[in-house]
Amino acid sequence: MGKWCKVLFICVLMAGVAKVSNAQHDLKALDRVRPMSWWVDMADSSLQLLVHGKNIADRTVTLDYPGVHLIKVNKVENPNYLFIDLVIDKGTRSGSFDLEFSKQGTKTIVYNYKLDQPDQRPGRNQGVTSEDLIYLVMPDRFSNGDPSNDRIAGMKDQSLNRDSMYDRHGGDLLGLMNHLDYIKDLGATAIWCTPMIENDMSSASYHGYAATDIYKIDPRFGSNELYKAYVEKAHKMGLKVIKDVVHNHIGSQSWIMQDLPMKDWVHQWPTYTNSSYRDQPVMDIHRSVADQKIMLNGWFVPTMPDLNQNNPYVDRYLTQNHIWWIEYAGIDGLRLDTYPYNDPKFMSVWARAILNQFPHLSIFGETLVTTVAEQAFFAGGNTVNRGLDTHLPGVTDAVLKDAIYGFLNDKEGWVDGSNKLYATLSLDFLYKHPEQNVVFLDNHDMSRFYSMIGEDFNKFRQGMGILLTMRGIPQLYYGTEILMKNFSNPDGLVREDFPGGWNQDTVSKFTAKGRSEKENNAFNFIRTLARFRASSPALRAGKLMQYVPEDKIYTYFRYTDTQSVMVIVNKNDQMKNLNTNRFKESLQGYKQATNVITGSRLPDITSLSLPANSITILQLQK
Repeated sequence: MGKWCKVLFICVLMAGVAKVSNAQHDLKALDRVRPMSWWVDMADSSLQLLVHGKNIADRTVTLDYPGVHLIKVNKVENPNYLFIDLVIDKGTRSGSFDLEFSKQGTKTIVYNYKLDQPDQRPGRNQGVTSEDLIYLVMPDRFSNGDPSNDRIAGMKDQSLNRDSMYDRHGGDLLGLMNHLDYIKDLGATAIWCTPMIENDMSSASYHGYAATDIYKIDPRFGSNELYKAYVEKAHKMGLKVIKDVVHNHIGSQSWIMQDLPMKDWVHQWPTYTNSSYRDQPVMDIHRSVADQKIMLNGWFVPTMPDLNQNNPYVDRYLTQNHIWWIEYAGIDGLRLDTYPYNDPKFMSVWARAILNQFPHLSIFGETLVTTVAEQAFFAGGNTVNRGLDTHLPGVTDAVLKDAIYGFLNDKEGWVDGSNKLYATLSLDFLYKHPEQNVVFLDNHDMSRFYSMIGEDFNKFRQGMGILLTMRGIPQLYYGTEILMKNFSNPDGLVREDFPGGWNQDTVSKFTAKGRSEKENNAFNFIRTLARFRASSPALRAGKLMQYVPEDKIYTYFRYTDTQSVMVIVNKNDQMKNLNTNRFKESLQGYKQATNVITGSRLPDITSLSLPANSITILQLQK
């Protein structure tokens, strides 16, 4: 949920208040235990249970299970909460035990707590790397596989109107599962969905970024069990799964906001205070402390209260929730929403905890900033003298995205056009692992790629060609492959339904028959490159060598010891002949090539004929 969404939400969502007091509600004696189950032999043997119920703090907590120790029962401001600290010894057997909540003169409340054995089956928690191609989906706008869950009785948002960009449209988990074969056929190897956890908000609940219960899949998408089945089906098809998580905020109508454990569960202000959306005060050595506080502690929008990550109970609640989902469902990676808005020290500790439990898991943070230095500030490794290692493996490479747009759309200049892309990549030394950055051209928060390049199909091929041959992990937004278009003013315009995802759709773009000739050309172009990329060691994991652009021609190589791929982009409006002697450093031993896009053979590559406004991708051969 990028900062560019703020206008939409401030204008459309129901306003909230920044100062929230604990409200008393009609509660069950035991309303929730979170996490509702756990596992034995985890990397961290400690576990903190959040327990919610009517005056639950008046009760005494006991348990009896070999290897499970009750360390402390924490009472907080609100008597409707207890935070129970447990330690689970290594070697404790799986099973279940009774948590008893007793009070003299009343019936003892019993919660049967389950401890499972961690799932060690291969293919779980694989990680998403530069060998993958991510396909980003907004589930509500992709496909409706189960119309019976379009509206759920008792939920606040009962809208169902595909003609409105703000209402729910009915897409769901089953619809996504029904079209995994389409995603697989395109050549994607990983799926990132915007959040599918419960968003029981009064309006605009479709996007998923205003959570009301972080342990529950929104029933309009499906269930926890169906989400797990989705991950398992994806894995069987050779597709990885990325879960979108939000540390920074929750929905104002979430159950926990209706009965806060303590006032400082969220950041409180005397009057409503919005975030400035400016990341600079987080890193500026000349910053005002007040500016930094507004950036980090201000609310994202009125309906998204800002979580106080300096509260240790909040920290444990979030960290354990993410560990729970990763182990429960077997997901392969996490995308972290609004990363710069979070408390830096907490996020560093959080990342270590996650990677300690799941060392192969991939994590990338949303950092919609404007310079390479800003992105590197948030990426792991403390490479820019920050004094703190975020332990964040990768970031969303918005700066490279901007450079690619500058390459495609701007006039050539000393620092513009081709030179902007070249210069941006030349700063990769600021990252510890630039190959773990996620490279993209659009997503659910910004204008679609095809519109941003003026619906120029030559630029489309160039941009997609660069995306799929560049260092890093490429990401496609659903519909880019069929030339879906529009501008993000407002954002809902770029969140249209995928044609064919609803039974009443007259045309299905999931099939070649339903696509126009140009749409099939776009789809096939991406599929050809995606499949080549999947088979190419150089593109999946090779190094990058680029050459200073000359005469509006930009050339770079992706290479390993055994394979080399040459990429040449001609921005000229006429055909150009390129003498390759300049690239002999990269061409040593290579005398011929195969054009990846056309399949044609080039027996001699000493000189190349480059079509006007084109991209040429060559697999070099000796």
